[in-house]
Amino acid sequence: MELRFSPLFSGSSGNAIYVGCGDTHILVDAGLSGTRIANELEKIGVHPSQLTAILVTHEHSDHVSGVGVLSRKYHLPVYATEGTWDGMAGKIGAVEAQFRCMIEPERDFYLGELNVMPFSTPHDANQPVGLCFESGGARFAIATDVGCPKKGWMNAIRGADAALLESNYDPDMLKAGSYPYELKRRILSNRGHLCNDDAGSCALELARAGAKHIVLGHLSKENNFPELARRCTEDALRAGGAILGADVRLDVAKRDGVTGIFAVTSRFD
Repeated sequence: MELRFSPLFSGSSGNAIYVGCGDTHILVDAGLSGTRIANELEKIGVHPSQLTAILVTHEHSDHVSGVGVLSRKYHLPVYATEGTWDGMAGKIGAVEAQFRCMIEPERDFYLGELNVMPFSTPHDANQPVGLCFESGGARFAIATDVGCPKKGWMNAIRGADAALLESNYDPDMLKAGSYPYELKRRILSNRGHLCNDDAGSCALELARAGAKHIVLGHLSKENNFPELARRCTEDALRAGGAILGADVRLDVAKRDGVTGIFAVTSRFD
């Protein structure tokens, strides 16, 4: 069956990603209102009542604002690490005990037709994870809020056929911008966000490992531009010998609204 994904929202103001295969429909994060997320899901032909589950990467508000509302309204199970559940307490309202599902980093599980592998990420949250999805040999990875390039999370997504990869900020824009010093230091830290240049290096490594499609996401509205993020990664790919459009496709996820719905094809097909 075809593995599909669609960034619904991707940025510092809110994040939500759809991943589907057959009759399995997953929402990864819900960092905006339930109504806005429902509207974007319907644009790609998925009603929220069709969702199999919500998976949460970590407890920051731009990833969880709509989790509780959607779970209560549509009776959806929510999957998160123990640390993320602790961090979400008081942020998402009540979630019925039967819908509170625990996951562990580096321990895979199945949701319908999808095998899901959570992996640890370097971010300033309680127990954050990225996610790899696999079906029929096709693999899709989500790696945002990853702080810095590290062997751990890069090994987890190496071999993915497609990936949503963070390209959050341009260092010069961040340093010259209006953010308070402590916030700048947090973003620049190894447990903050991934800058454009590091995203380009990681994209090249993924392409060399066989990735055919990379979508840059979680761009900062204040400290980045889509054109700048794209150019940095394009330059890194070209410098590494990758041919854009032939070896690898590159897209940039929209901050506000559906970017598109993409099919993940295994490199072995």
